[in-house]
Amino acid sequence: MSLAKPSGFSHAVTATGGTLVFLAGQTALDTDGRITGDGLPAQFEQALRNLLTALAAAGGDPSRLTRVTVYATDPGDYRDHAAELGRIWRRRAGDTYPAMALIGVTRLWDEEALVELDGIAVLP
Repeated sequence: MSLAKPSGFSHAVTATGGTLVFLAGQTALDTDGRITGDGLPAQFEQALRNLLTALAAAGGDPSRLTRVTVYATDPGDYRDHAAELGRIWRRRAGDTYPAMALIGVTRLWDEEALVELDGIAVLP
């Protein structure tokens, strides 16, 4: 049996290393604690930037991500912007994708937030 070709995610990721990093959910918060970005792509980019900043603070880089979960208040909107979100991912995190899932939610902690990303990384 085989799986459909993944687009924007990996079906499975293997990792070796000694340190697991669990990255808390990140939204499009700026340094003042306000949600920024008009629309999903802008918010996704800020949330990804925040996730990667947290990962860097733990000593990792995007290649160390093994799992990312995306929580979106409108999965249809996410799908409609998938190509643009993929370009944002590649520009910020590179061409390698971790195992990923998209979960539709009714709302996030900050009502203005449209998307939240959390993740797991494995450091050497």
